Amino acid sequence: MDATPAATNDDAIRVYWMTGCSSCLRTKEFLQKHGVPFLSRNVLEDGGAYDELERFGLRQVPIVTRGEAWANGQVLRDVARLCGIPYGGTRLLPVEELRRRLDAVLAGSARFLAQMPEDALERNLPDRPRSFAELGWHIANIADAFLEHEAGIPLTFDSYMRVPPPDARSRDLLVSYNEEMRRRLDAWFDGPGRARDWSARASVYYGEQTMHEFLERTVWHAGQHTRQLMWVLGGLGISPDRPLGRETFDGLPMPEKVWDEADPAKLRRVA
Repeated sequence: MDATPAATNDDAIRVYWMTGCSSCLRTKEFLQKHGVPFLSRNVLEDGGAYDELERFGLRQVPIVTRGEAWANGQVLRDVARLCGIPYGGTRLLPVEELRRRLDAVLAGSARFLAQMPEDALERNLPDRPRSFAELGWHIANIADAFLEHEAGIPLTFDSYMRVPPPDARSRDLLVSYNEEMRRRLDAWFDGPGRARDWSARASVYYGEQTMHEFLERTVWHAGQHTRQLMWVLGGLGISPDRPLGRETFDGLPMPEKVWDEADPAKLRRVA
């Protein structure tokens, strides 16, 4: 439950987040579900929020702090440990099923982008300096970052903060990027991925994760943003072509909501 920020030299739980961030929303929902009150620190609305994180050497979200301890909100078992919440863990879907879900997500993203009016692509999401074009590009980039990892490039926070170059923001190129990632993932899974040790540790910035967990996060992260893309189309008065539903999202540890509800009116109208 959100509360008013106070001085940082106490034992209060604080959540540092930004609007539209899939992991941030999941972190807040996790704490709310367990009845844990927290101080809400939206780094997009309060420049001092990032300053508070400097004592930890951090400039990323979601971060949960308690006194001088902190946890990355992307690893809920670490958040549970910090906040004293019992955590029984989660059951991962099989790798082949995660592969199928990721392909469905990228195929859906390509379909929905193909429906997007060209003149709407540079509109921004509510309370977030991210355009509809950047949202569609980000979905493909999440999968791209996974393959970069498999090419020896560790995942960093900045891997997910990239934006499309000026010459890659048209509807056709955004659709092509998502379709390209489907082909590249198929080639990887049918090639080098066959020998992947999914229990091995992934080189990711947000904590200790197996490759299986990293793949799961790649799927639900891209899936959550594709839900947002469907929501954007709805706000434009366009019915998504073959919308994704339970067959794609059930069993994935995704947020329940599509968007932060700071202003309910903004959930009903994005354009």
